[in-house]
Amino acid sequence: MPFVHSRTIRLADTDAAGVVFFARTYALCHEAYEEALAQAGMDLKGFLGSDDLIIPIAKSSAEYLRPLHCGDRVAISVKPSLLTPHSFAVDYEITRLGRPDKLAARVRTEHVASSLAKRERLKLPPSLVAWIQTG
Repeated sequence: MPFVHSRTIRLADTDAAGVVFFARTYALCHEAYEEALAQAGMDLKGFLGSDDLIIPIAKSSAEYLRPLHCGDRVAISVKPSLLTPHSFAVDYEITRLGRPDKLAARVRTEHVASSLAKRERLKLPPSLVAWIQTG
């Protein structure tokens, strides 16, 4: 079952037209990703600051279905999936809550575990694989 992070759209999330700026959509998803990892018991500081491991986003895509405005309440679902022993994807759905709820955006990020020093792929850490498999 996907992790769901809820929040309210803030003025800082919007552009001059009063709708969520497209790049902020990725920030909303990343916020939900961090919350999902923390909820699973991952120590983010230790996880991202340990040894030589980096896990950058290698690919991303977004589909914007309807605008979000300041004050809108949203739910962001986070669903990870394993791609290879070195990589995984996270699929997000941002839903505007209300009567009725409306799907506002779909986002996908693909991540690759790498060595910062050697610039080569590494196997995903077991704790991350466990999180992916329970998601």
